[in-house]
Amino acid sequence: MFINQRRALQGVQAMHDHGCMGTRNCTGRNIIMTTKRGRRATMRAYVDPGETKAWHQLDCKHVVEAQQFGPEALNVIFAEAERMERVRPGTAEAKVLDGRVMATLFYEPSTRTRLSFESAITHLGGIVLSTESAGEYSSAAKGETLEDTIRTIENYADCIVLRHFQAGSAKRAALVSSVPIINAGDGPGQHPTQALLDVYSIRKEIGRLDNFKIGLVGDLLNGRTVHSLAYVLSMFKGVKMYFVAPQVVAMKEDIKTYLTSKGVDWEEVGRVSFRVRIQNLS
Repeated sequence: MFINQRRALQGVQAMHDHGCMGTRNCTGRNIIMTTKRGRRATMRAYVDPGETKAWHQLDCKHVVEAQQFGPEALNVIFAEAERMERVRPGTAEAKVLDGRVMATLFYEPSTRTRLSFESAITHLGGIVLSTESAGEYSSAAKGETLEDTIRTIENYADCIVLRHFQAGSAKRAALVSSVPIINAGDGPGQHPTQALLDVYSIRKEIGRLDNFKIGLVGDLLNGRTVHSLAYVLSMFKGVKMYFVAPQVVAMKEDIKTYLTSKGVDWEEVGRVSFRVRIQNLS
């Protein structure tokens, strides 16, 4: 059912290109400064939950958590993803990111996520700067903070794809970065680009994003992908969610509370026999 994750990135990156030119234009609007005005400028580039979900109209488009997106933003991203699906090697469209640089900064092991992002920008003519196991092989091993690492890498790249072992790390990075931060998973927190991919796939398969039932199965406590998916699906009418997991790894209470507040119908199902992979968060 799932398509290559690069399409989600392609839609996001293409939207970034239309409204922002990386460090050349974003810096004045988004970089952390010592002034009160500078802090306000930073927050304009980040959509907090509860704000108007006009993500696609921001100057610097961080992808931090699923609650940033509203239906209009999703439609814009998906339209761009559909256009990217038609891109073929050797065409002008295959060079749309020529000269662009994406940095993949991964503090956790990854195969599919890291390579899918790197494949995406490569297929569109861009360049990759990559580091895996950044906690061991980057300056973090010498005590450098995540914020200082981001401030350094933003000078080398037009966007930073970040995977980190701590929930909330992507938001920390976004608040100091002058280039878009794309959250590729932050511990037990969220994985918003995977949610974009999942919802895009659902729409392609059944032709709609409302009035259907879906089961989320597995380690729902630590599984960041299902956290993000639940948040995105909550904005569509008539979606009923079944949470299928042993009690020890049941869906987080704050997410269930959020869904209830949005009028989403959900049900926990624990009496199912299956094997589940527990996320290793050590």
